[in-house]
Amino acid sequence: MTMQLVRVFARPGTRAGGNPAPVWLDADAMSTEDMQARTRESGHESVFVLAPDDAARHCLRMRYFVPRHEMEMCGHATLGALWLLHERGRWSGEPISVQTLSGTVHGRFVDGAVEISQPSATIAAVDAALVREIAQCLGIDLVRIVAPVLNAATSRVKTLVRLESPGLLHGLRPDFARVEALCDRLGSTGLYPFASNADAQGTEVSARQFPRSSGYPEDAATGIAAAALAWGLREMALVGADGTLVTVRQGEAMGSPSAIQVRLPAQAEAAEGCWLRGDAQAMDEVPHD
Repeated sequence: MTMQLVRVFARPGTRAGGNPAPVWLDADAMSTEDMQARTRESGHESVFVLAPDDAARHCLRMRYFVPRHEMEMCGHATLGALWLLHERGRWSGEPISVQTLSGTVHGRFVDGAVEISQPSATIAAVDAALVREIAQCLGIDLVRIVAPVLNAATSRVKTLVRLESPGLLHGLRPDFARVEALCDRLGSTGLYPFASNADAQGTEVSARQFPRSSGYPEDAATGIAAAALAWGLREMALVGADGTLVTVRQGEAMGSPSAIQVRLPAQAEAAEGCWLRGDAQAMDEVPHD
Protein backbone atom coordinates (compact mmCIF):
# COMPACT_ATOMS: atom_id res chain seq x y z
CA MET A 1 0.00 0.00 0.00
CA THR A 2 1.11 3.65 -0.26
CA MET A 3 0.80 6.61 2.03
CA GLN A 4 0.38 9.99 0.36
CA LEU A 5 1.91 12.93 2.17
CA VAL A 6 -0.21 16.04 1.65
CA ARG A 7 0.84 19.55 2.66
CA VAL A 8 -2.16 21.49 3.94
CA PHE A 9 -2.64 25.21 4.59
CA ALA A 10 0.63 26.16 2.88
CA ARG A 11 0.69 29.86 2.09
CA PRO A 12 -0.06 30.53 -1.58
CA GLY A 13 3.16 30.66 -3.58
CA THR A 14 5.24 28.54 -1.21
CA ARG A 15 5.94 24.81 -1.01
CA ALA A 16 7.73 25.04 2.33
CA GLY A 17 4.84 26.08 4.55
CA GLY A 18 1.76 24.49 5.97
CA ASN A 19 1.41 21.22 7.84
CA PRO A 20 2.26 17.80 6.35
CA ALA A 21 -0.48 15.19 6.71
CA PRO A 22 0.13 11.50 5.95
CA VAL A 23 -3.10 10.27 4.33
CA TRP A 24 -3.86 6.56 4.24
CA LEU A 25 -6.71 5.67 1.88
CA ASP A 26 -8.59 2.35 2.05
CA ALA A 27 -7.25 1.70 5.56
CA ASP A 28 -9.95 -0.76 6.65
CA ALA A 29 -7.50 -3.65 7.02
CA MET A 30 -5.26 -1.71 9.41
CA SER A 31 -5.60 -2.26 13.15
CA THR A 32 -5.50 0.54 15.70
CA GLU A 33 -1.99 -0.60 16.62
CA ASP A 34 -0.94 -0.39 12.95
CA MET A 35 -2.31 3.14 12.66
CA GLN A 36 -0.57 4.29 15.81
CA ALA A 37 2.73 2.72 14.75
CA ARG A 38 2.60 4.28 11.26
CA THR A 39 1.85 7.67 12.80
CA ARG A 40 4.73 7.35 15.24
CA GLU A 41 7.05 6.51 12.34
CA SER A 42 5.94 9.56 10.36
CA GLY A 43 6.09 12.01 13.25
CA HIS A 44 3.01 13.84 11.89
CA GLU A 45 -0.71 13.96 12.60
CA SER A 46 -2.07 11.24 10.32
CA VAL A 47 -5.48 10.37 8.90
CA PHE A 48 -6.81 6.94 7.97
CA VAL A 49 -9.79 6.78 5.60
CA LEU A 50 -12.21 3.87 6.03
CA ALA A 51 -15.69 2.74 5.10
CA PRO A 52 -18.31 4.24 7.43
CA ASP A 53 -20.06 2.31 10.19
CA ASP A 54 -23.37 3.85 9.09
CA ALA A 55 -23.49 4.05 5.30
CA ALA A 56 -26.98 5.54 5.39
CA ARG A 57 -25.63 8.70 7.07
CA HIS A 58 -21.97 8.90 6.07
CA CYS A 59 -19.90 8.40 2.93
CA LEU A 60 -16.56 7.92 4.73
CA ARG A 61 -15.08 7.40 8.17
CA MET A 62 -11.81 8.99 9.26
CA ARG A 63 -9.55 8.22 12.21
CA TYR A 64 -6.82 10.59 13.36
CA PHE A 65 -3.61 9.96 15.27
CA VAL A 66 -0.68 11.95 16.61
CA PRO A 67 2.52 10.12 17.61
CA ARG A 68 1.28 9.60 21.18
CA HIS A 69 -2.45 8.85 20.84
CA GLU A 70 -5.65 8.87 18.77
CA MET A 71 -7.61 12.13 18.39
CA GLU A 72 -11.29 12.81 17.87
CA MET A 73 -10.76 15.19 14.93
CA CYS A 74 -8.00 16.88 12.94
CA GLY A 75 -8.93 19.75 10.63
CA HIS A 76 -5.90 19.88 8.35
CA ALA A 77 -5.80 16.08 7.95
CA THR A 78 -9.49 16.01 6.99
CA LEU A 79 -8.92 18.72 4.40
CA GLY A 80 -5.88 16.86 3.09
CA ALA A 81 -7.74 13.56 2.78
CA LEU A 82 -10.70 15.12 0.95
CA TRP A 83 -8.37 17.08 -1.32
CA LEU A 84 -6.53 13.84 -2.21
CA LEU A 85 -9.78 11.99 -2.93
CA HIS A 86 -10.88 14.85 -5.19
CA GLU A 87 -7.47 14.99 -6.90
CA ARG A 88 -7.65 11.27 -7.67
CA GLY A 89 -11.19 11.45 -9.01
CA ARG A 90 -12.67 9.54 -6.09
CA TRP A 91 -14.81 12.40 -4.84
CA SER A 92 -16.71 14.79 -7.13
CA GLY A 93 -16.66 17.71 -4.73
CA GLU A 94 -20.38 17.44 -4.04
CA PRO A 95 -21.38 17.73 -0.35
CA ILE A 96 -20.10 14.74 1.60
CA SER A 97 -20.58 13.52 5.19
CA VAL A 98 -17.61 12.13 7.12
CA GLN A 99 -17.90 10.08 10.31
CA THR A 100 -15.40 11.08 13.02
CA LEU A 101 -15.13 10.52 16.76
CA SER A 102 -16.17 14.15 17.28
CA GLY A 103 -19.32 13.71 15.18
CA THR A 104 -20.26 14.26 11.55
CA VAL A 105 -18.04 16.57 9.51
CA HIS A 106 -19.39 17.88 6.21
CA GLY A 107 -17.12 18.56 3.24
CA ARG A 108 -17.55 20.46 0.00
CA PHE A 109 -15.42 21.83 -2.86
CA VAL A 110 -15.93 25.58 -3.33
CA ASP A 111 -14.00 28.03 -5.52
CA GLY A 112 -11.18 25.56 -6.13
CA ALA A 113 -10.64 24.55 -2.49
CA VAL A 114 -11.95 22.02 0.01
CA GLU A 115 -14.03 23.31 2.90
CA ILE A 116 -15.06 21.34 5.98
CA SER A 117 -17.68 22.18 8.57
CA GLN A 118 -17.14 22.94 12.23
CA PRO A 119 -19.90 23.71 14.72
CA SER A 120 -20.36 26.93 16.61
CA ALA A 121 -17.84 27.07 19.46
CA THR A 122 -18.43 26.62 23.16
CA ILE A 123 -16.52 29.39 24.96
CA ALA A 124 -15.65 29.99 28.61
CA ALA A 125 -13.39 32.48 30.37
CA VAL A 126 -10.24 31.14 32.07
CA ASP A 127 -9.71 31.78 35.78
CA ALA A 128 -7.27 34.60 36.61
CA ALA A 129 -4.97 32.31 38.60
CA LEU A 130 -4.54 30.08 35.56
CA VAL A 131 -3.89 33.10 33.33
CA ARG A 132 -0.94 33.92 35.60
CA GLU A 133 0.34 30.37 35.08
CA ILE A 134 -0.07 30.73 31.32
CA ALA A 135 2.10 33.86 31.36
CA GLN A 136 4.77 32.04 33.33
CA CYS A 137 4.67 29.07 30.96
CA LEU A 138 4.99 31.37 27.94
CA GLY A 139 7.86 33.24 29.60
CA ILE A 140 6.23 36.69 29.53
CA ASP A 141 4.94 39.24 32.03
CA LEU A 142 1.25 38.94 32.86
CA VAL A 143 0.57 42.48 31.57
CA ARG A 144 1.56 41.39 28.05
CA ILE A 145 -1.60 39.24 27.88
CA VAL A 146 -4.69 41.15 26.71
CA ALA A 147 -7.79 39.96 28.59
CA PRO A 148 -9.87 37.89 28.37
CA VAL A 149 -8.21 34.48 28.01
CA LEU A 150 -10.77 31.98 26.70
CA ASN A 151 -11.19 28.24 26.41
CA ALA A 152 -12.94 27.68 23.08
CA ALA A 153 -13.86 24.47 21.26
CA THR A 154 -15.48 23.38 18.03
CA SER A 155 -14.00 19.85 18.25
CA ARG A 156 -11.33 20.08 20.99
CA VAL A 157 -10.72 22.77 23.60
CA LYS A 158 -7.98 25.30 22.82
CA THR A 159 -6.90 28.09 25.16
CA LEU A 160 -6.95 31.42 23.30
CA VAL A 161 -4.36 33.85 24.66
CA ARG A 162 -4.38 37.32 23.09
CA LEU A 163 -0.98 39.03 23.11
CA GLU A 164 -0.27 42.68 22.49
CA SER A 165 1.76 42.28 19.27
CA PRO A 166 2.86 39.79 16.60
CA GLY A 167 6.48 40.49 17.58
CA LEU A 168 5.83 39.28 21.11
CA LEU A 169 4.00 36.22 19.74
CA HIS A 170 6.84 35.20 17.43
CA GLY A 171 9.44 35.75 20.12
CA LEU A 172 7.80 33.40 22.65
CA ARG A 173 10.07 30.80 24.23
CA PRO A 174 7.65 28.60 26.19
CA ASP A 175 8.63 26.25 28.98
CA PHE A 176 7.46 23.16 27.09
CA ALA A 177 7.96 20.93 30.14
CA ARG A 178 5.06 22.76 31.81
CA VAL A 179 2.58 22.72 28.91
CA GLU A 180 0.98 19.32 29.49
CA ALA A 181 0.29 19.78 33.22
CA LEU A 182 -0.97 23.33 32.64
CA CYS A 183 -3.32 22.18 29.87
CA ASP A 184 -4.63 19.48 32.20
CA ARG A 185 -5.55 22.15 34.75
CA LEU A 186 -7.11 24.26 32.01
CA GLY A 187 -9.09 21.36 30.58
CA SER A 188 -7.49 22.19 27.23
CA THR A 189 -5.65 20.33 24.47
CA GLY A 190 -3.32 23.20 23.64
CA LEU A 191 -2.27 26.79 24.24
CA TYR A 192 -3.12 29.02 21.27
CA PRO A 193 -1.58 32.48 21.74
CA PHE A 194 -2.41 34.99 19.00
CA ALA A 195 -2.06 38.63 18.02
CA SER A 196 -3.89 40.87 15.57
CA ASN A 197 -2.03 41.90 12.42
CA ALA A 198 -2.86 45.60 12.39
CA ASP A 199 -1.10 46.28 9.08
CA ALA A 200 -2.95 43.55 7.15
CA GLN A 201 -6.12 44.12 5.17
CA GLY A 202 -9.26 42.45 6.41
CA THR A 203 -9.61 40.21 9.47
CA GLU A 204 -6.24 38.56 9.97
CA VAL A 205 -4.39 37.29 13.03
CA SER A 206 -1.18 35.37 13.67
CA ALA A 207 -1.16 32.43 16.08
CA ARG A 208 1.03 29.67 17.50
CA GLN A 209 -0.12 26.26 18.75
CA PHE A 210 1.59 24.52 21.67
CA PRO A 211 -0.22 21.17 21.99
CA ARG A 212 -0.83 19.45 25.30
CA SER A 213 0.49 16.00 24.39
CA SER A 214 1.04 15.28 20.71
CA GLY A 215 4.67 14.18 20.61
CA TYR A 216 6.02 17.49 19.26
CA PRO A 217 6.22 20.93 20.93
CA GLU A 218 4.61 23.15 18.27
CA ASP A 219 2.23 22.76 15.33
CA ALA A 220 2.57 24.63 12.03
CA ALA A 221 -1.15 24.71 11.18
CA THR A 222 -4.08 23.74 13.40
CA GLY A 223 -7.45 23.93 11.69
CA ILE A 224 -9.76 23.30 14.64
CA ALA A 225 -7.80 25.78 16.76
CA ALA A 226 -8.20 28.39 14.02
CA ALA A 227 -11.95 27.67 13.91
CA ALA A 228 -12.20 28.07 17.68
CA LEU A 229 -10.17 31.29 17.44
CA ALA A 230 -12.51 32.75 14.81
CA TRP A 231 -15.46 32.30 17.19
CA GLY A 232 -13.33 33.69 20.01
CA LEU A 233 -12.60 36.82 17.96
CA ARG A 234 -16.33 37.41 17.71
CA GLU A 235 -16.73 36.81 21.46
CA MET A 236 -14.02 39.44 22.06
CA ALA A 237 -15.79 41.84 19.65
CA LEU A 238 -12.73 41.83 17.36
CA VAL A 239 -14.95 40.85 14.41
CA GLY A 240 -18.46 42.07 13.75
CA ALA A 241 -21.80 40.31 13.59
CA ASP A 242 -21.85 40.05 9.78
CA GLY A 243 -20.55 37.05 7.87
CA THR A 244 -16.74 37.25 7.97
CA LEU A 245 -13.75 35.50 6.42
CA VAL A 246 -11.03 35.21 9.07
CA THR A 247 -7.43 34.39 8.07
CA VAL A 248 -5.15 32.83 10.67
CA ARG A 249 -1.41 32.87 9.99
CA GLN A 250 0.42 30.08 11.80
CA GLY A 251 3.82 28.38 11.60
CA GLU A 252 5.73 31.61 10.91
CA ALA A 253 7.99 31.23 13.94
CA MET A 254 8.76 27.66 12.81
CA GLY A 255 9.75 28.65 9.27
CA SER A 256 6.66 26.84 7.95
CA PRO A 257 4.17 29.65 7.25
CA SER A 258 0.55 28.65 6.85
CA ALA A 259 -2.71 30.39 5.97
CA ILE A 260 -5.94 29.02 7.45
CA GLN A 261 -9.26 30.57 6.51
CA VAL A 262 -12.52 30.33 8.46
CA ARG A 263 -15.88 31.43 7.04
CA LEU A 264 -17.85 32.71 10.03
CA PRO A 265 -21.59 33.03 9.42
CA ALA A 266 -23.55 36.10 10.42
CA GLN A 267 -24.27 36.15 14.15
CA ALA A 268 -27.95 35.49 13.51
CA GLU A 269 -26.98 32.24 11.72
CA ALA A 270 -24.32 31.10 14.21
CA ALA A 271 -26.12 27.82 14.86
CA GLU A 272 -25.18 26.74 11.33
CA GLY A 273 -21.50 26.63 12.31
CA CYS A 274 -18.51 27.74 10.25
CA TRP A 275 -16.45 26.45 7.31
CA LEU A 276 -12.71 25.81 7.44
CA ARG A 277 -10.71 26.04 4.20
CA GLY A 278 -7.16 26.16 2.86
CA ASP A 279 -4.84 25.15 0.06
CA ALA A 280 -3.38 21.64 -0.26
CA GLN A 281 -0.68 20.06 -2.40
CA ALA A 282 0.82 16.60 -2.76
CA MET A 283 4.29 15.75 -1.51
CA ASP A 284 6.26 12.60 -2.32
CA GLU A 285 4.46 9.28 -1.94
CA VAL A 286 5.99 6.84 0.50
CA PRO A 287 5.66 3.08 -0.26
CA HIS A 288 4.76 0.67 2.56
CA ASP A 289 4.32 -3.06 2.75
